[in-house]
Amino acid sequence: MPDRSLKDVIPAVHRFTTDPDISAFHGVLGRAGVRACIQRILDDARSDIRAGSPAPDETSLRARVLALLAAQRATGLVRVINGTGVILHTNLGRAPLARAALDAISHLGAGYTNLEFDLENGERGDRYERVGHLLHDLTGAQASLVVNNCAAAVLLVLDTFARGREVVVSRGQLIEIGGGFRLPDVLRKSGAQLIEVGTTNKTYAADFRNAWGANTAMFMRAHPSNYRVEGFTSDVDSKSLAALAKELDVLAFEDLGSGALLDLREFGAPGEPTVAEELAAGMDLVAFSGDKLLGGPQCGIICGRADLVAQMRRNPLLRALRTDKATIAALAATLSLYATPERLREIPLYAMLSQTADELFARATRLCESIEAACAPRSARFTAVRTSAAAGGGTLPLVDLPSAGIAVEPLDRTPDGLAAELRRVEPPVVGRIERERLVIDLRTVRDDEDADLTRAFAHVLRAPR
Repeated sequence: MPDRSLKDVIPAVHRFTTDPDISAFHGVLGRAGVRACIQRILDDARSDIRAGSPAPDETSLRARVLALLAAQRATGLVRVINGTGVILHTNLGRAPLARAALDAISHLGAGYTNLEFDLENGERGDRYERVGHLLHDLTGAQASLVVNNCAAAVLLVLDTFARGREVVVSRGQLIEIGGGFRLPDVLRKSGAQLIEVGTTNKTYAADFRNAWGANTAMFMRAHPSNYRVEGFTSDVDSKSLAALAKELDVLAFEDLGSGALLDLREFGAPGEPTVAEELAAGMDLVAFSGDKLLGGPQCGIICGRADLVAQMRRNPLLRALRTDKATIAALAATLSLYATPERLREIPLYAMLSQTADELFARATRLCESIEAACAPRSARFTAVRTSAAAGGGTLPLVDLPSAGIAVEPLDRTPDGLAAELRRVEPPVVGRIERERLVIDLRTVRDDEDADLTRAFAHVLRAPR
């Protein structure tokens, strides 16, 4: 068909840019981005017509434009309803922040701060002191340092104290963390030489002693945050390793990873070694994450001896690893909640852990009724079910948290197809497939997201608006 004739069957771009549903994407993609998506759909339609396909109507073209805009929006950072039941879901951003942390970011990020300014003396200050007193109170550490993640914390420790020297680690603790990053690789990048001792399942203090030599810088422990070795096993605990390190005049360093600051058993989870316990056991330095069991922003925290922390502060590498004011503000606000035990459940992680399975099941029952009422008749079956949630984020491996949620059996499409459609709504909903059903685990869905969840199902299952 000649291009002149195509103008008569393909609407002009402005017919779509003035559509309220399409123009709503301006705030996410920008006007030029929205216009480019419209143009792409119209160009594709022209190509199809030239190839012999029938001309699409305007309603069909509008639907294609909206689908492309939704796909483009998903490439940016958007809020997601997490129905997976994985609390610290790495792919979904790990720990949700407490309202106090969000308020601190908003308040302090809106203007200037004393990030590196000493208000008393009118001179340059130290950003790391902004949370130092809180970390001292919570862990007993003499000093602390905050960098941009736990891998960076490990790298800084090794680069400062073990470059060109040996670090002795049990073979059973040569862990791989998310994204395929492995502890031996981090060790090599730091310039340290890895010395493996023991076997996968058994390592003794004698193995560390026998590996010690004139070039040994430290004995290192890596907490198995994302796995467990069970059965015929033996390990060197932190107290024994720290005592041996002191006897042989080397450093004792632990990558604690998950970063528990309190006994998790009061929240129904298994006990994890806390930072305070490992420091009290004699470890010279302990590194851990801020966005795992601590429940704060992504960062890596190093606690320990003041002289060692001072040495790391003089390492030029720290400049490349330092955190910004938003992270420090969020971390300080989160740590402050620990100082007031009755406010702990303001941290979303602990609010989620505190919910009982029975409470979640009752909520799931109510939600099934409201979703069914909002959806088109005979589009799906909704059932309240008992489920198992997980801590995630490389923490509490092999631990199932009793939970409850909604099992959805669509009658006019596959569960995978329904899941894909829910990922394209606003806000996107992410669940999991179990036994040919889509399951939305409510342990990771906030109460105030129930209305969004209902609207998402109503929209996807073509309920009347």
